[in-house]
Amino acid sequence: MKKQILALFMAAVMAGSLTACGSSGADATTAAATEAATTGGDAAEAATTAADADQESKEETTAAESKAADSGTAGGVLVMATNAEFPPYEYHDGGEIVGIDVEVAGAIAEKMGLTLEIEDIAFDSIIPELQSGKADIGAAGMTVSEDRLKNVDFSDTYTTASQVIIVKEDSDIAGPDDLAGKIIGVQLGTTGDIYASDYEAEGSTIERYNKGFEAVQAMIQGKIDAVVIDVEPAKVFVSQNEGIKILDEALTVEEYAIAVKKGNTELLDQINGALAELKASGELQAIIDKYISAE
Repeated sequence: MKKQILALFMAAVMAGSLTACGSSGADATTAAATEAATTGGDAAEAATTAADADQESKEETTAAESKAADSGTAGGVLVMATNAEFPPYEYHDGGEIVGIDVEVAGAIAEKMGLTLEIEDIAFDSIIPELQSGKADIGAAGMTVSEDRLKNVDFSDTYTTASQVIIVKEDSDIAGPDDLAGKIIGVQLGTTGDIYASDYEAEGSTIERYNKGFEAVQAMIQGKIDAVVIDVEPAKVFVSQNEGIKILDEALTVEEYAIAVKKGNTELLDQINGALAELKASGELQAIIDKYISAE
Protein backbone atom coordinates (compact mmCIF):
# COMPACT_ATOMS: atom_id res chain seq x y z
CA MET A 1 0.00 0.00 0.00
CA LYS A 2 2.78 2.46 0.91
CA LYS A 3 4.57 1.57 -2.29
CA GLN A 4 1.44 2.38 -4.32
CA ILE A 5 1.04 5.73 -2.56
CA LEU A 6 4.74 6.51 -3.12
CA ALA A 7 4.46 5.60 -6.80
CA LEU A 8 1.39 7.77 -7.23
CA PHE A 9 3.18 10.66 -5.48
CA MET A 10 6.25 10.33 -7.75
CA ALA A 11 4.08 10.18 -10.83
CA ALA A 12 2.31 13.37 -9.75
CA VAL A 13 5.62 15.12 -9.12
CA MET A 14 6.94 14.08 -12.52
CA ALA A 15 3.72 15.19 -14.23
CA GLY A 16 3.95 18.54 -12.51
CA SER A 17 7.55 18.86 -13.54
CA LEU A 18 6.71 18.04 -17.12
CA THR A 19 3.83 20.51 -17.11
CA ALA A 20 6.09 23.21 -15.74
CA CYS A 21 8.74 22.49 -18.35
CA GLY A 22 6.12 22.45 -21.09
CA SER A 23 4.71 25.80 -19.94
CA SER A 24 8.14 27.40 -19.80
CA GLY A 25 9.05 26.11 -23.27
CA ALA A 26 5.77 27.29 -24.68
CA ASP A 27 6.19 30.70 -23.13
CA ALA A 28 9.75 30.94 -24.47
CA THR A 29 8.61 29.81 -27.87
CA THR A 30 5.76 32.34 -27.88
CA ALA A 31 8.07 35.12 -26.71
CA ALA A 32 10.63 34.26 -29.35
CA ALA A 33 7.97 34.19 -32.01
CA THR A 34 6.59 37.52 -30.82
CA GLU A 35 10.04 39.06 -30.78
CA ALA A 36 10.81 37.68 -34.23
CA ALA A 37 7.52 38.97 -35.55
CA THR A 38 8.09 42.38 -34.03
CA THR A 39 11.69 42.57 -35.19
CA GLY A 40 10.75 41.28 -38.60
CA GLY A 41 7.94 43.83 -38.83
CA ASP A 42 10.26 46.70 -37.97
CA ALA A 43 12.83 45.49 -40.48
CA ALA A 44 10.19 45.08 -43.13
CA GLU A 45 8.84 48.54 -42.41
CA ALA A 46 12.36 50.01 -42.56
CA ALA A 47 13.04 48.21 -45.80
CA THR A 48 9.76 49.47 -47.25
CA THR A 49 10.58 53.04 -46.18
CA ALA A 50 14.04 52.82 -47.71
CA ALA A 51 12.62 51.41 -50.92
CA ASP A 52 10.04 54.19 -51.08
CA ALA A 53 12.74 56.82 -50.52
CA ASP A 54 14.92 55.27 -53.20
CA GLN A 55 12.00 55.17 -55.61
CA GLU A 56 11.15 58.80 -54.83
CA SER A 57 14.78 59.79 -55.44
CA LYS A 58 14.79 57.94 -58.75
CA GLU A 59 11.52 59.61 -59.76
CA GLU A 60 12.93 63.06 -58.89
CA THR A 61 16.10 62.33 -60.86
CA THR A 62 14.07 61.07 -63.81
CA ALA A 63 11.83 64.15 -63.65
CA ALA A 64 14.86 66.46 -63.59
CA GLU A 65 16.48 64.61 -66.48
CA SER A 66 13.20 64.69 -68.38
CA LYS A 67 12.82 68.43 -67.73
CA ALA A 68 16.38 69.06 -68.90
CA ALA A 69 15.81 66.92 -71.97
CA ASP A 70 12.56 68.75 -72.76
CA SER A 71 14.27 72.13 -72.49
CA GLY A 72 17.23 70.92 -74.54
CA THR A 73 19.75 71.54 -71.77
CA ALA A 74 20.57 67.99 -70.73
CA GLY A 75 24.09 67.65 -69.36
CA GLY A 76 23.99 70.83 -67.32
CA VAL A 77 25.16 73.09 -70.18
CA LEU A 78 23.36 76.00 -71.86
CA VAL A 79 24.81 76.42 -75.35
CA MET A 80 24.65 79.99 -76.69
CA ALA A 81 25.12 80.67 -80.39
CA THR A 82 26.37 84.17 -81.15
CA ASN A 83 28.46 86.21 -83.56
CA ALA A 84 31.16 87.94 -81.53
CA GLU A 85 31.57 90.88 -83.91
CA PHE A 86 28.90 93.14 -82.44
CA PRO A 87 30.29 95.29 -79.61
CA PRO A 88 29.23 95.97 -76.93
CA TYR A 89 26.79 93.03 -77.09
CA GLU A 90 29.41 90.41 -77.97
CA TYR A 91 33.02 90.81 -79.00
CA HIS A 92 36.49 89.40 -78.48
CA ASP A 93 38.60 90.72 -75.63
CA GLY A 94 41.91 88.91 -75.75
CA GLY A 95 41.08 85.23 -75.70
CA GLU A 96 37.58 85.73 -74.30
CA ILE A 97 34.18 86.56 -75.74
CA VAL A 98 32.56 89.25 -73.61
CA GLY A 99 29.71 91.75 -73.81
CA ILE A 100 26.14 92.46 -72.72
CA ASP A 101 24.63 89.32 -74.26
CA VAL A 102 27.36 87.13 -72.82
CA GLU A 103 26.81 88.40 -69.27
CA VAL A 104 23.02 88.30 -69.55
CA ALA A 105 23.14 84.71 -70.84
CA GLY A 106 25.63 83.80 -68.11
CA ALA A 107 23.32 85.21 -65.42
CA ILE A 108 20.37 83.29 -66.87
CA ALA A 109 22.38 80.05 -66.99
CA GLU A 110 23.42 80.53 -63.36
CA LYS A 111 19.81 80.94 -62.25
CA MET A 112 18.95 77.77 -64.14
CA GLY A 113 21.81 75.88 -62.48
CA LEU A 114 23.62 75.45 -65.79
CA THR A 115 27.05 76.28 -67.23
CA LEU A 116 27.14 78.65 -70.21
CA GLU A 117 28.99 77.49 -73.33
CA ILE A 118 29.49 79.94 -76.21
CA GLU A 119 29.65 79.09 -79.91
CA ASP A 120 30.96 81.92 -82.09
CA ILE A 121 29.51 81.48 -85.58
CA ALA A 122 28.32 83.58 -88.52
CA PHE A 123 25.25 85.65 -87.64
CA ASP A 124 23.08 84.10 -90.34
CA SER A 125 23.94 80.61 -89.04
CA ILE A 126 22.46 81.21 -85.58
CA ILE A 127 18.85 80.34 -86.40
CA PRO A 128 19.80 77.14 -88.31
CA GLU A 129 21.96 76.19 -85.31
CA LEU A 130 18.91 76.50 -83.03
CA GLN A 131 16.68 74.61 -85.41
CA SER A 132 19.13 71.71 -85.61
CA GLY A 133 19.44 71.53 -81.81
CA LYS A 134 23.17 72.23 -81.83
CA ALA A 135 22.59 75.36 -79.72
CA ASP A 136 20.02 76.09 -77.01
CA ILE A 137 19.78 79.86 -77.32
CA GLY A 138 20.70 82.56 -79.79
CA ALA A 139 21.90 85.83 -78.24
CA ALA A 140 23.54 88.27 -80.62
CA GLY A 141 21.71 91.57 -80.48
CA MET A 142 18.81 89.81 -82.22
CA THR A 143 15.74 91.87 -83.05
CA VAL A 144 12.31 90.29 -82.75
CA SER A 145 10.80 90.33 -86.25
CA GLU A 146 7.90 88.65 -88.00
CA ASP A 147 10.23 86.81 -90.36
CA ARG A 148 12.33 85.40 -87.52
CA LEU A 149 9.25 84.43 -85.54
CA LYS A 150 8.39 82.01 -88.32
CA ASN A 151 11.53 80.01 -87.51
CA VAL A 152 12.26 80.56 -83.79
CA ASP A 153 10.58 81.70 -80.60
CA PHE A 154 11.77 84.75 -78.66
CA SER A 155 12.03 85.49 -74.96
CA ASP A 156 10.75 88.65 -73.36
CA THR A 157 12.65 91.76 -74.46
CA TYR A 158 15.76 92.52 -72.42
CA THR A 159 16.73 95.81 -74.09
CA THR A 160 15.75 98.17 -76.89
CA ALA A 161 18.02 99.39 -79.66
CA SER A 162 17.95 101.35 -82.89
CA GLN A 163 19.45 101.04 -86.33
CA VAL A 164 21.48 104.11 -87.27
CA ILE A 165 23.35 105.40 -90.29
CA ILE A 166 27.12 105.97 -90.25
CA VAL A 167 28.56 108.26 -92.90
CA LYS A 168 31.70 110.27 -93.53
CA GLU A 169 31.66 113.70 -91.95
CA ASP A 170 31.57 115.39 -95.37
CA SER A 171 28.82 113.12 -96.74
CA ASP A 172 25.74 114.59 -98.44
CA ILE A 173 23.59 111.96 -96.70
CA ALA A 174 21.70 113.75 -93.94
CA GLY A 175 18.94 111.26 -93.14
CA PRO A 176 17.23 107.99 -94.10
CA ASP A 177 15.56 109.50 -97.17
CA ASP A 178 18.97 110.30 -98.65
CA LEU A 179 19.95 106.61 -98.79
CA ALA A 180 17.99 106.15 -102.01
CA GLY A 181 20.35 105.39 -104.87
CA LYS A 182 23.37 105.00 -102.56
CA ILE A 183 25.69 102.09 -101.85
CA ILE A 184 24.88 100.89 -98.33
CA GLY A 185 27.06 98.56 -96.26
CA VAL A 186 25.53 96.17 -93.72
CA GLN A 187 26.49 93.12 -91.66
CA LEU A 188 25.10 90.02 -93.35
CA GLY A 189 21.86 88.70 -91.86
CA THR A 190 21.40 91.49 -89.31
CA THR A 191 18.38 93.74 -88.86
CA GLY A 192 20.38 96.47 -90.59
CA ASP A 193 20.62 94.15 -93.59
CA ILE A 194 16.85 93.66 -93.56
CA TYR A 195 15.94 97.33 -93.31
CA ALA A 196 18.59 98.49 -95.77
CA SER A 197 17.25 96.01 -98.30
CA ASP A 198 14.09 98.10 -98.55
CA TYR A 199 16.16 100.75 -100.33
CA GLU A 200 16.97 98.39 -103.21
CA ALA A 201 13.59 99.25 -104.67
CA GLU A 202 14.76 102.89 -104.71
CA GLY A 203 17.91 102.14 -106.66
CA SER A 204 20.27 101.53 -103.75
CA THR A 205 22.94 98.82 -103.79
CA ILE A 206 23.46 96.73 -100.65
CA GLU A 207 26.96 95.46 -99.90
CA ARG A 208 26.98 92.72 -97.26
CA TYR A 209 29.93 91.98 -94.97
CA ASN A 210 30.51 89.22 -92.43
CA LYS A 211 31.58 91.75 -89.80
CA GLY A 212 30.34 95.24 -89.01
CA PHE A 213 33.78 96.79 -88.87
CA GLU A 214 34.48 95.51 -92.40
CA ALA A 215 31.57 97.60 -93.66
CA VAL A 216 32.89 100.64 -91.80
CA GLN A 217 36.37 100.16 -93.27
CA ALA A 218 34.89 99.87 -96.74
CA MET A 219 33.10 103.20 -96.23
CA ILE A 220 36.27 104.91 -94.97
CA GLN A 221 38.05 103.63 -98.09
CA GLY A 222 35.34 105.14 -100.29
CA LYS A 223 33.94 101.83 -101.55
CA ILE A 224 30.45 102.47 -100.13
CA ASP A 225 28.46 105.57 -99.10
CA ALA A 226 27.00 104.61 -95.71
CA VAL A 227 26.68 101.85 -93.13
CA VAL A 228 23.43 100.81 -91.43
CA ILE A 229 24.02 99.11 -88.08
CA ASP A 230 22.89 99.01 -84.45
CA VAL A 231 23.52 102.20 -82.47
CA GLU A 232 25.81 100.67 -79.82
CA PRO A 233 28.38 99.07 -82.13
CA ALA A 234 28.05 102.22 -84.27
CA LYS A 235 29.25 104.27 -81.28
CA VAL A 236 32.23 101.97 -80.89
CA PHE A 237 33.21 102.16 -84.58
CA VAL A 238 32.89 105.96 -84.65
CA SER A 239 35.01 106.30 -81.49
CA GLN A 240 37.72 104.16 -83.08
CA ASN A 241 37.85 105.90 -86.47
CA GLU A 242 38.29 109.56 -87.32
CA GLY A 243 36.28 111.35 -90.01
CA ILE A 244 32.98 109.44 -89.60
CA LYS A 245 29.77 110.18 -87.70
CA ILE A 246 26.34 108.84 -86.76
CA LEU A 247 23.36 110.69 -88.20
CA ASP A 248 20.96 112.15 -85.65
CA GLU A 249 17.87 110.52 -87.14
CA ALA A 250 17.66 106.80 -86.46
CA LEU A 251 16.53 104.45 -89.20
CA THR A 252 14.48 102.24 -86.84
CA VAL A 253 13.83 101.50 -83.17
CA GLU A 254 13.61 97.82 -82.17
CA GLU A 255 13.61 95.27 -79.35
CA TYR A 256 16.28 92.68 -78.57
CA ALA A 257 15.43 89.23 -77.19
CA ILE A 258 16.85 85.72 -76.85
CA ALA A 259 15.94 83.17 -79.52
CA VAL A 260 15.19 79.49 -78.86
CA LYS A 261 14.10 76.58 -81.01
CA LYS A 262 10.48 76.98 -82.02
CA GLY A 263 8.15 75.09 -79.69
CA ASN A 264 10.66 74.78 -76.83
CA THR A 265 8.29 76.32 -74.28
CA GLU A 266 10.04 74.59 -71.37
CA LEU A 267 13.30 76.46 -72.00
CA LEU A 268 11.51 79.68 -72.96
CA ASP A 269 9.59 79.74 -69.65
CA GLN A 270 12.82 79.22 -67.70
CA ILE A 271 14.56 82.02 -69.57
CA ASN A 272 11.66 84.43 -69.07
CA GLY A 273 11.56 83.57 -65.37
CA ALA A 274 15.27 84.27 -65.02
CA LEU A 275 14.96 87.51 -67.00
CA ALA A 276 12.13 88.68 -64.75
CA GLU A 277 14.32 88.10 -61.68
CA LEU A 278 17.27 89.93 -63.28
CA LYS A 279 15.06 92.89 -64.16
CA ALA A 280 13.50 93.04 -60.69
CA SER A 281 16.86 92.90 -58.93
CA GLY A 282 18.42 95.56 -61.16
CA GLU A 283 21.16 93.16 -62.28
CA LEU A 284 20.07 93.30 -65.93
CA GLN A 285 20.30 97.09 -66.09
CA ALA A 286 23.64 96.99 -64.27
CA ILE A 287 25.03 94.68 -66.98
CA ILE A 288 23.80 96.98 -69.75
CA ASP A 289 25.12 100.11 -68.01
CA LYS A 290 28.49 98.46 -67.51
CA TYR A 291 29.06 98.37 -71.25
CA ILE A 292 26.98 101.18 -72.75
CA SER A 293 27.82 103.87 -70.21
CA ALA A 294 31.52 103.27 -70.90
CA GLU A 295 31.18 104.37 -74.51
